[in-house]
Amino acid sequence: MGDDGAAEPGGPVMDREEVDRALARFGAEHEAVETSLYALQDHAGRRLLEGAELTGVTKERWARTEEAVSLLWTYFDAFTAALDSARGLRGESRWPAPEDLAGLTARLRGPAVAVPAADSPGSESGAGAVERITLTELVARMNGWYARALDTVAAADSVWSALPARIDMLSAELQRIRSLAHSVGVRPGEHPAGDELEQVTAELTALRAEVVADPLAFWVSAGGSSAPGGGRPDTVRYDRAARALEDVRREIDAVLQVRQDAEQRLMRLRDVLSRADRTLAEARIARGEVLAKIAAVEVPAVSGPPTALYEQLALAAEHRRHARWHRLSPLLESLEERADEELERARASLTAVTAPLAVRAELRGRLDAYRARLARRGAADDPLLTERYDAARRLLWSAPCDLRAAEQAVLRYREAALDVLAPPGGPADGRPAGGEPAGRQEEFR
Repeated sequence: MGDDGAAEPGGPVMDREEVDRALARFGAEHEAVETSLYALQDHAGRRLLEGAELTGVTKERWARTEEAVSLLWTYFDAFTAALDSARGLRGESRWPAPEDLAGLTARLRGPAVAVPAADSPGSESGAGAVERITLTELVARMNGWYARALDTVAAADSVWSALPARIDMLSAELQRIRSLAHSVGVRPGEHPAGDELEQVTAELTALRAEVVADPLAFWVSAGGSSAPGGGRPDTVRYDRAARALEDVRREIDAVLQVRQDAEQRLMRLRDVLSRADRTLAEARIARGEVLAKIAAVEVPAVSGPPTALYEQLALAAEHRRHARWHRLSPLLESLEERADEELERARASLTAVTAPLAVRAELRGRLDAYRARLARRGAADDPLLTERYDAARRLLWSAPCDLRAAEQAVLRYREAALDVLAPPGGPADGRPAGGEPAGRQEEFR
């Protein structure tokens, strides 16, 4: 609406030019007020407010706003009548009479407009009374009421334009996710995501009803702004529901991924458990062999097959057959971790059981390696060496094999070999203080 009008009341009588300037200013004010009132009358937000069943903050503010709009039209009619009267008194005369100028001064500057007395719309003070104010005061009062009315209408319209549409879009996405959830068995009471989906549904339904009935409860005014409609819609609850729905969507996607990969993952689980079984079976056979061929050693026991894992694997297959994907998902994750652990345990068991055989094989290899080196030097037929070789060989190739005795026999053969290969003499021959030459020691390590 327009700016404030003419000069303050009092002072000397206005001359012709001052009267004409004041009439022009008030004419512009009148045109601006009329344009603004009709724009407010046609505002989409006002029409929605008039037709809605309002509650809460919006109902209270709209009741005051309707009173303000009614008063605005009453004041505008008074403004129109006063301005027409002043224009009629001014007439077409080029030189108005002094008494006409005095009358115009009183009408343009003085409290010449009679209006209903009210401090503000909705106030009960002065109800039914009439007060007289100046045209300037009249315009200022109308500007204030118009700004407050437009603020209410614009704020409600902004909320209605923003939130319900966004809620509807989110609700459509919710229905899509609900359909997917039901297809994979994610239902209320059976899966946490199903319960969360129901909560989001209830929240969106309630939120939309509240936004439609009380839009101003979801309006955050801009701090320090005096412009009508300055602020933004409050989307805290909407944003929280959107985040919750996104969490549910990710959970459903995970379950859908399980449905897609379930058979492949079950096949891998069967393969891992089968390898663990074969490894344990090999370990049990090896243990029997060790007990028969190796004496005086501790051979660890070998556990049986992972019966509990096979039972859970059967349960997982049952879930897949009956499309219980939401139950299959966590079960597969647990089974995959435990199956890998079972295979590692079986391998460790086989390694522990066959350790004595590995020691025997290493001793056999060392004994033959020592003999081969002696043969290259032409000393393999030495009687002492032959005796000690035969003694070590009997221990290593007999059953059960005493590993401790066999190891000592191999060490004695090595020592004899070093003695046979050592040249006569003392340390001056290159033999260190500890015994044999360094080269011979390296060769028979």
